Amino acid sequence: MFIIAYVSFIVLLGGCILLHHYMFKRHPQTSINNPAFVTFQRGYLLVYYLAIMADWLQGPYLYKLYSHYGFLEPQIAVLYVCGYASNVLFSTFTPLMTQTFGRKKVIIFFTLVYSVCCITKISRVYGVLIVGRILGGASTALLFAAFEAWYVHEHVDTNEFPQEWLTDTFSKSSLASGIIAVTAGVLTEILTEWWSLGPVAPFIAAIPFLVAAGGIVLSQWAENYGTSKVRFKPMCMEGLKHILSDVKVLLIGLAQSLVESVVCVFVFLWTPVLSPAGPPLGIVFANFMVSTMIGGVVCSLLTIHQWKPPQILLLATSLASIALFAAVVFASHPRVSYLAYLVLELCCGMYFSSMSQARKEILPEPHHTAVLNWFRVPLNLTAALVILLLHDTSSGAPEIFSVCTVLMGTAAVVIGHFVWKYKQTEAESSDKVDSADI
Repeated sequence: MFIIAYVSFIVLLGGCILLHHYMFKRHPQTSINNPAFVTFQRGYLLVYYLAIMADWLQGPYLYKLYSHYGFLEPQIAVLYVCGYASNVLFSTFTPLMTQTFGRKKVIIFFTLVYSVCCITKISRVYGVLIVGRILGGASTALLFAAFEAWYVHEHVDTNEFPQEWLTDTFSKSSLASGIIAVTAGVLTEILTEWWSLGPVAPFIAAIPFLVAAGGIVLSQWAENYGTSKVRFKPMCMEGLKHILSDVKVLLIGLAQSLVESVVCVFVFLWTPVLSPAGPPLGIVFANFMVSTMIGGVVCSLLTIHQWKPPQILLLATSLASIALFAAVVFASHPRVSYLAYLVLELCCGMYFSSMSQARKEILPEPHHTAVLNWFRVPLNLTAALVILLLHDTSSGAPEIFSVCTVLMGTAAVVIGHFVWKYKQTEAESSDKVDSADI
């Protein structure tokens, strides 16, 4: 498994570089040369990259750390579920928090809380580790909401840059996030195995990145609160109204809950399944991230060839169902399971890229957060139930992967219905245009 992991890393990384080179050569991106914008963008991306690096460093060895401390799988499962529960709770209230306290303060709070979360990993006390997981779930929710909200406000309202330039920043941050994730995987392997510092080392290494990010935000960023007041109850009811009034919104949200609950379960499961083969976990994690990046490029290539986002979603979920079924059949063969996981991660890359495009087309932008909040609860609840109820059954991983296969297959069926509705809407729009021309 050791050799397979390193060889696959070289092959996957080389393929990923070639695919990205092909894409950039065929569709070169035009750079924005406005000096004020470039300076502003670089200032934001520097902090975002530091925060993302701190987040990714904590991925590869989390399960291994708990196992190293002597905790059993049922106890580790509870730790993971605490993190998921905390994430869904704080994700729901983050818009209200950023408006009440200010986005800059919330981001600084994020760096402090996430640093404390990392420090708790030093402890072998189960209660302290539970607190750490709760803090970690809260921090992740803040990371993926407060940063973007701060940037959009400063970009549009404070600096009055064109909204079209937002795409430039987010595309750069998306690509860099993948590169940073791969780098973090390799770095954790160096710290943990090459330098023999143990599985707690990556969590300690994350702290300087968080401190640096918090220091830059404190000294250089301006505070903003947003222009529109967020009221929690009306926001939720407005989101529910859009879900019930448009079946496409309901279908896309249901599909998201099913697919991403499987991803959450996989995050918990991959380490104990592969551990008997003694893999280098950091390199395996890096391979997963490279596969995800390749999936993103495949999505772009399919889009160039006139594939619609729903069609790519259908392809991704169908292939992911096959990969999960293979994980069930070969659950006792870690090396084969590893290959199935790589395919699953590639499908995840296709899924996340196409889902982002589909949401932009289907979900109303002003109520985007309100709509997604309704599906975040079933997403995390499904993942928590699967982990808690099935992790210690006699059949173990195969049974969990069987449930995941059913969930992913159901998602494919839901997306298939969504594709039909999507084509129906396109046909109706085309008929209206033809009628208008006549």
